Formats: sequence, structure tokens, C-alpha cells
Amino acid sequence: MQEITATLKKAVKELFNEDVEPELTRPDEQFGDFATNIALQLGGRLNKNPREIAVALASKLHGQDGIAEVNIAGPGFINIKFSNEALLKSLNQKPPKTFEGKIVVAEYSDPNPFKVLHAGHLYTTVVGDAIANFIENAGGSVHRVNFGGDVGRHVAITMWAIIKELRGENPEKLQEVDAEKRLEWISAQYVKGNNAYAEDEAAKAEIGELNKRVYRLHEQNDHDSAFAQIYWTCRQWSYDGFGKLYQQLGVKPFEKYYPESQTTPLGIEAVTAQKEKGVFEESDGAVIYKGEKDGLHTRVFITSAGLPTYEAKDLGLSLAKWRDYRFDENVIITANDITEYMKVVMAALAHFEPELPKRTRHLTHGIVKLAGGVKMSSRKGNILRAVDILDVAAEANRKISSNDDERITLGAVKYAFLKNRIGADIIYDPEESVSLVGNSGPYLQYAHARARNILAKAGKSTEAEHSNLDVNERSLAKKLGEYAESVEKATKELMPHHVATYLYELSQVFNRFYEKSRVIDDPREAIRLELVRKYADTLKDGLGLLGIAAPDKM
Repeated sequence: MQEITATLKKAVKELFNEDVEPELTRPDEQFGDFATNIALQLGGRLNKNPREIAVALASKLHGQDGIAEVNIAGPGFINIKFSNEALLKSLNQKPPKTFEGKIVVAEYSDPNPFKVLHAGHLYTTVVGDAIANFIENAGGSVHRVNFGGDVGRHVAITMWAIIKELRGENPEKLQEVDAEKRLEWISAQYVKGNNAYAEDEAAKAEIGELNKRVYRLHEQNDHDSAFAQIYWTCRQWSYDGFGKLYQQLGVKPFEKYYPESQTTPLGIEAVTAQKEKGVFEESDGAVIYKGEKDGLHTRVFITSAGLPTYEAKDLGLSLAKWRDYRFDENVIITANDITEYMKVVMAALAHFEPELPKRTRHLTHGIVKLAGGVKMSSRKGNILRAVDILDVAAEANRKISSNDDERITLGAVKYAFLKNRIGADIIYDPEESVSLVGNSGPYLQYAHARARNILAKAGKSTEAEHSNLDVNERSLAKKLGEYAESVEKATKELMPHHVATYLYELSQVFNRFYEKSRVIDDPREAIRLELVRKYADTLKDGLGLLGIAAPDKM
């Protein structure tokens, strides 16, 4: 696409002395390889009939290197068909390095210690890892980071229940907790504590005091008291559990984990300093930012009790990431329930660090639900956990395929998430996700293994003849040539679904090719094997960008 774009721009400049950016599309195969409405774009600007412009451009393009045919349709649409040589050459085209030399911080997953990692965290982990892959593929220097609340009310809620469960501040009793069930145990304590907070005024008051103790623990760097030993041990259990799941998912490791206890001081310091400059103001003892002046809403950054809110912590997080990385772009992936909240945080930040909001891209997603299920809540204890999704996928895989290949299970879950545009709710259907029929991860993994099997059966082939392609070979070559465009689009928009959609469409084109074109022991074996090899390599590369394994055998 880059070459034909350059050719069109040059032709327009030479014929009409105009600088334009041609809009190219992929028409139905019968019309050609590319179509452009550039003549219509120029019609108004030049005050000429678009079809006359199209005729002039077509005449200019005829005979250009790599162009076999140029036709005009309708009021001035131009359809362009490549020569076979040019079409096959396009198979080696690489997407542009749009992030070359750029430092990018990718923040995603963001589970909270003292709570279980739920399905939403699983989704952001999978999507965030894929997006970071695309940025790295485009030349970016990516720093994968994680953020979570190791202070705050939810911690106090869990600590209250843990202390009750241990019959006091008795850290030695933690040894009685099954090492394989520590995350589940902590999650169960959170549910108990939250119920008590909602139903028992005495418990609510005790939890309020524990919340202050947790903050003081960090201020005093206390690791020795019985309370501190319980806290630090359970926090580490949470981190260990998260790390174990990340390893199971096969995602790239996080470079840094930002706990709220570290970003909180930065946030408080910034709010305090900017209050003196009029960015923040006091209201009933609290420190607030009046977002109405930005068309938003008012939010509290420090409570009347002197405690920082999530807003102050997120403010501190932005400052910490800037301090550590001096990033060109800061990508954040979260659930969409904090969209408006983040707008207020960024609006406040813009008053004293105006570059940071400009360099921040906040991508949001909906709720993850099982097909036929309902939204669940960690507070009520009916949370849909990350491991629940993996378990039901593994069970469905065993039921349908009678195998326990974790690569297939992970491919099923990841692709089910990544094939949908980021933004809406995600309905996960386990059986559909592991099916070897239809638009699924295992289907594409099988397509790759099938292509590798064809190549394994082939002997040594003679050099392929490129001067002639039959209609089925040309159709496959044309689709293979679109891969770089799909990667470029996914990278530009940070939307991996573009590549997922492309890979599925490619597999459909290959199926039609293979139904009609014998490969092994055919007079045209050489060129067909070359196309099969390119097809397999494209599937493997695309699945790799999505974070999905491409087994050679299934």
C-alpha cells in the first residue's frame, strides 16, 4: 500500500500540482487489488469533472512498474490491479515502524492485593500484553507496568477479617493456611470483612481505624509489629498469586509494579502544592478539584479525615511513571467504569504537568461475563475469577477435543477476548472459544498446524515461477499481501481485533484455495508451496502478536 500511495501522490503532483494523501481501499477481488476515490477528492478542489481527472490519472498510471491494469468505474473511482510479480513482492512488505525511537509505558492488569484477580483483570492482562506486543513490533521501547491498591479501605476490610480469623494479631497462625489456597483464603476474608462493614457499625468503625493503621505502617516503615507481619505476608501472597497466573498465561513479565503506597505520597504532595496555587480547593475539610470548569464534575482528592482518595493515588501514579520513564506515550487499559473519573484526574494534572495528559491514552473495556451469566461482585463473593475462565475453557476443551493442551486452552481464551473490539462488554462462551470450527483461537492454531503438515510432506521443490498465477493462487496472494496493513491499523488504533479478524479471513481464503488447488505432486507445486509457507508464517506471526502459541502439530 505504501508504494501505490507514493505512486498516486507523485502522479497527482505531476498532473495537477496538488499535494494530497490518497485514500486507498481494498475492493471486491473482481475489480482489482486497490481502489481510490482520489479523482472525487480532487474534483471540487480543481473545479473539474472527477471522471476527467480519473482518466488522466489512469493514463499516467498505465505502464508504471508493478501495475498491470487501471480501470475507471462510476463517477471517477479508479481500480488498480497489480502484476503478479508486484503482488508476490507485496507479501514481503513490513508494517511501518510507527513507534520507532519512542518510549511507551503500558499499564494494564492492575489487580489489588488482598483481593482476588478477577475476569476483568484477566481481560486487561491479555489485551494489554497484545497491545504492548504491537507497539514493540512497531519499534517502540515498551515498559510494561502494573498498579494496584495495597492501601485503602479494601485492605482494611480484609485485614479486619484476617485478624478475626487468626483470633487476634497472631502472624504465626498464617502458617496454617494451605499454601495452594492462599489467594482464595484472602479473597474469602475480603468478602467476610465487606459484609461486616456493610452490616455492623462496630465493625465499620474498627475497619476505619485499621485503614489508618495501614497508612501509618507505611509511613513508619513498620515490618516488625504483629500487625505489620500479617500485612506484609498477605500482600506478598497476593503478589505471588498474581505472578503465578501471569506465568500460566504466558504473557511477558511486568517490569515494575506500582503499589498505591508508593504513589500516594507523590499524589498528596502534588495536591498540597497545587492547592496553594488554586488548582485544588478545600470544601468541608476535604480537598477537591472542581471539574465543572472543564465540563466535568467535582471529585475529592483528600478526604476530610486527611486520607488520600483513588484520585490522589492515580495522580501520583502519573507523576511516578513520568519520573521513571519520561515516556512519549502512556497507555492505560482499565474497565470503562472509571472513564469520567480519569478525565477529572487528567484535567487536574493538566494544570501543572500539561504534557502528561497529552501523552496519555486511556483505553477502556466493559464487563466480562460468561455466556448466559450475570455480572458478579467481589464484594458479595460471587466474583467471576480469572481462574474460573481458564477452568471452564479447559473443561470445554477436554469435552470437545479430549486433550489437556494448555496452549489450546490459552489460545481459546485469548482469541475470544482479542477478536472483539475493545470497549463493549465481553460475553465469553467456553465451548465456542475452543471449537475447531468457526472464528476461534484453536481453529487458527489448527489452520497453522495443517499448513505446516502440508509443508512437511513436500519434498525439495524447484524455484517458483512468478510470471503466472492462476485465479486461486492470486486470490491467496492478494489476501496475504494485506497482512502488513492489518498490523499497521491495529498498531495505530491500539486495537488488536483488526489482526484477529484478518487472520480468520485469511484462513477462509486459504481453505478455498486448498479445496481447488492441489499442492503436493502438482506441476504448480513450487509456487503453491511458496504460498502455503507464507500463509503458515503469517498465521504464526499474527498469532504471536496476539500472544497466542502456534503449534506445528495438533
